[in-house]
Amino acid sequence: MIILSLQGIQKSFGTHEVLRNATLTLQDGERMGLVGVNGSGKSTLMKIIAGQETPDAGILSIQKGLKLGYLAQQGELSGEETVLRVLESVFDHIVALEQEMRETEEAMGAAAGDPELLRRLGQKYDSLTRAFEEGNGYGWHSQVQGVLAGLNLRAYQDQKTRILSGGERTRLCLGRMLLSNPDLLLLDEPTNHLDLKSIAWLEDYLTGYRGAVLVISHDRYFLDHVCGRMAELLMGNIETYSGNYTEYLEKRTQVYETRMKAWEMQQREIAREQAIIATYRRFNREKSIRAAESREKRLEKMELLERPQEEGAIHFRFQTRRRTGEDVLIAEGLRKGYQERTLFEELNLHVRSGDRIALIGDNGTGKTTLFRCLTGQEKPDGGMIRWGAGVDIGYYDQHQAGLNESKTMLDEVWDRFPRMEQYEVRGALGQFLFTGDEVFAPVHTLSGGEKGRVALTELMLRKDNVLLLDEPTNHLDMDSREVLEEALDGFEGTIIAISHDRYFINRFATKVLVLEDGRLKEYLGNYDDYFVKVSRDQEPDGDLPRMTRTAAEKEKRRSREEQRLEKEKKERIRTLEKKIADEEARAMEMEARLADPATWQDPEEGARLTREYNQMKEEIDRLYAAWEEAES
Repeated sequence: MIILSLQGIQKSFGTHEVLRNATLTLQDGERMGLVGVNGSGKSTLMKIIAGQETPDAGILSIQKGLKLGYLAQQGELSGEETVLRVLESVFDHIVALEQEMRETEEAMGAAAGDPELLRRLGQKYDSLTRAFEEGNGYGWHSQVQGVLAGLNLRAYQDQKTRILSGGERTRLCLGRMLLSNPDLLLLDEPTNHLDLKSIAWLEDYLTGYRGAVLVISHDRYFLDHVCGRMAELLMGNIETYSGNYTEYLEKRTQVYETRMKAWEMQQREIAREQAIIATYRRFNREKSIRAAESREKRLEKMELLERPQEEGAIHFRFQTRRRTGEDVLIAEGLRKGYQERTLFEELNLHVRSGDRIALIGDNGTGKTTLFRCLTGQEKPDGGMIRWGAGVDIGYYDQHQAGLNESKTMLDEVWDRFPRMEQYEVRGALGQFLFTGDEVFAPVHTLSGGEKGRVALTELMLRKDNVLLLDEPTNHLDMDSREVLEEALDGFEGTIIAISHDRYFINRFATKVLVLEDGRLKEYLGNYDDYFVKVSRDQEPDGDLPRMTRTAAEKEKRRSREEQRLEKEKKERIRTLEKKIADEEARAMEMEARLADPATWQDPEEGARLTREYNQMKEEIDRLYAAWEEAES
């Protein structure tokens, strides 16, 4: 059953057309993701559905009596109520029902001598009981506690809401909305301000939700796990696709390619017809003119296809100026805290050349603080940090605190790279979709996504060989995230990235480090590999009755063998890299000797050195082949 219908919705702000012909239907119980580049009108469309904006044209139809839940509509918190009271207030009507049930019970006890009154009170009590049970009267307390735990708010349940941070207040409003159990949930970036555990909880909650869900999100992993249908807002129009985000990506590409081929074929057919018409008219005979006019009429009646359009996408790649040594970073016994709170202590970290590490952990565990210690922005309370030889560090700050707000974006980038010509700087900004007079916009006027693209421009131009990225996909639209992932995929250096974006982690990481209880735990593989390992470790023993002791021992031996082979592989790669470096150094020395005219005063000696040099080059090629085989 259709509960929401949009037909030809149009919306403009001044001369800027946001929605041109937005058409969409949503079925009862359906979970739909709404995607599109930043500024495409997603939030505007959701505000129209929620009644906060009025469309300029078009028809919005919502099922009569439908209860909407929209995060921005949940109202302000007074600051004086406790966190627990905010959530429990959703069930005030259930508390009132329970009170009325108690009062009715007392009245029934007092009316024992009046059968008619007792009958009426009994009917009332039955009605109250049904309403109480339908409103989850016996389970709402545990439901509130589940939301508190799921959104990581249990520690604040007795605190006044005025002490909460902006992110915590948003999570509280989200929890209140979920508990209100609306027929249609309108969620605009619900995973913002949530850590990975809370996002996983929200996914499970929405998967079992009885109502419909329309969600805007840049979290592609979240969309993959929650949504069964996707809607893309493109150039003011909506295209819908069945399936989750990954399936949508594949289908969108297929649809675009099919439409482009059809458009190109029609253009070729039109050009062919126009050429024939021009030929007929050159003959300038009555018969040929009639033929030309006939073909012109047929051409005029042709239903012209529109050229498929795509929003602009950034395009760039990361390069390095030089290679690092094998050991990129060694940190031992790191300790850092503020006042009475210790973030981490006795923390050890060893990063090798080519590592691609995702650093994850709950909010507030100290991930960004660790980055700031590694980059020298903060001083650890104890321990040692040693960067390896030839390391050039590129740091991406999720808040873009390094950007000068008073400069134009052109001057911000140009002042950091003064040796570049203006056209080169503008070309670099152009790769991130800053064109024309846009480059003269002051940094303080830019959105979060635009500031992120300026920071990425500078990071690209630096050509560092070690990238420390703090939430690099925040504020980027999905197409830009895809391009960032492709750029990192071709990067030859070392990457350490803090991220809550599980899709992003799956794309780039070969190792996951979890900062928990002040320590780092290491897991080989990407996020999915880490999740499987953690899930397996957390399974209670009682859930594994089918695994015999022999099977368990075999599993342990297999795991140890895999670890041994992985260790041997890494050791072989390190050995080969050292040999390659040594041989290339010898080859450079040999080249210098062969370039010296004094060497050729003895022709036999020169010939001998040439043979030795050629053998050396062959050995280097053999070592590189062995290294490529070991890496695969």
